[in-house]
Amino acid sequence: MEEKIQNPAEEKAEEKKEEKTKGQELKEKLFYEQKDAFNGLTKEIRDAAQEFCVPYAKFLDNAKTEREAVNEGVKMAEAHGFVPYTFGQPVKAGDKFYINNRGKSLHVFVIGQEPLENGIRISAAHVDSPRIDLKQHPVYEDNGVCYLKTHYYGGIKKWQWVTIPLALHGTVCKGDGTTVDICIGEDDNDPIFYITDILPHLGHEQNGRPMGSAIDGESLNIVVSASPYDDEKADQKYKLNFLAAMYDKYGITERDLMSAELSIVPAMKARDIGLDRTLIGAYGHDDRVCAYPMMLATVEAENPVHTLYAIFADKEETGSDGPTGMQGSLMTDVFADLANTMGANINVVRANSKCLSADVNAAFDPKFGGQFEARNSSYINKGVVVTKYTGGGGKGGTNDASAEYVGYIHNLLIREGVLFQTGELGKVDAGGGGTVAKFISAHNIDTIDIGVPVLSMHAPYEVVSKYDIYETYRCVKAFNEDN
Repeated sequence: MEEKIQNPAEEKAEEKKEEKTKGQELKEKLFYEQKDAFNGLTKEIRDAAQEFCVPYAKFLDNAKTEREAVNEGVKMAEAHGFVPYTFGQPVKAGDKFYINNRGKSLHVFVIGQEPLENGIRISAAHVDSPRIDLKQHPVYEDNGVCYLKTHYYGGIKKWQWVTIPLALHGTVCKGDGTTVDICIGEDDNDPIFYITDILPHLGHEQNGRPMGSAIDGESLNIVVSASPYDDEKADQKYKLNFLAAMYDKYGITERDLMSAELSIVPAMKARDIGLDRTLIGAYGHDDRVCAYPMMLATVEAENPVHTLYAIFADKEETGSDGPTGMQGSLMTDVFADLANTMGANINVVRANSKCLSADVNAAFDPKFGGQFEARNSSYINKGVVVTKYTGGGGKGGTNDASAEYVGYIHNLLIREGVLFQTGELGKVDAGGGGTVAKFISAHNIDTIDIGVPVLSMHAPYEVVSKYDIYETYRCVKAFNEDN
């Protein structure tokens, strides 16, 4: 074969083309280039992300309330050898424990090889999501229909919850002291529930209202029955028919509903979105999309260097109050108990501990780009979001992580090849939001927010990227394993 001879002019042009100017070299050195899943992750990692999200979707379908999420979390922990913890019991390196806190929050921890005073690696995510709760006296009838009165929970757009299929989940404490769990509307053979809306032909007055007030909170009443009890002499036959059906199936009375925790959630399954199956749509991504990978990365750990501690927290959507929220003392009570058992100074333990507050961020949505600051927003398919601060306006109500701690997290993720990005929750004065980070950092613990960017956050059906979920898992795993 004849060898092709390159003429001198072509050779010189090629050499000149390969040479970089000083400005080009300086730009490569100084500029930061944000990559995405398609140029920043290998095909093997993208394939692993697809596989990772199959059980995640099942977790979402099985965990539509915080109680159900805790049940699933306990199963995950026990499958990896975790056992219930009793305050004051002896512990040693490698021991695995969990605390099921009133069925509504879950604390899981593994004793590390190093002294406790070298610090605990904490990761925390909440498992409550915006929903509609029943009032304590919920059942009434009106013109041939039986309804349930409700009080919405967390920040919702009320108009998004009408005319969609709904399910009833929760726990009832009966008069004899026993409890019964209820789940109606998830099985394909179950009935569903429903909130009606005015037809457009008669909706002119409603259409004239601002969107936020088009649906009133007191009108979010659930249709549960539309037939009377078969007894001509009975009063309130429609209400009676519903209560009779509930009594026959669950043995509960109207009095029992006064001591119940019953919630209305979307009766929709997690599904892939788009022909490329890159996205998952589901109820409750906020914040189970962070809770699942965080918990899995913790329970999988074997003989970690540092003691690891993971939390499924409750009540974040309403302020983290109460004994199952992050303003409760359980985490610090456990730390103090471990310190006492292991002969450590609790103040030193807290000072040397580090935390990832795993919570979602708002993904940039081009349809509503005016509410975002594009340079400092998070995007789908660009990895886990590291959020230095949250809050609103002038950073009100936020944990603002230090430069040193932010640098530590960034350098860790770069070293481990985890795809990450930074992001704020919209424009400075457009609104804002908070997480559990400020409650953990208040105990002298370095804390930063990390998590998955979400489209349509707080809607009955939210959207996330599979690749961002998997990078959140890899982020927590890297954090847990770092020496």
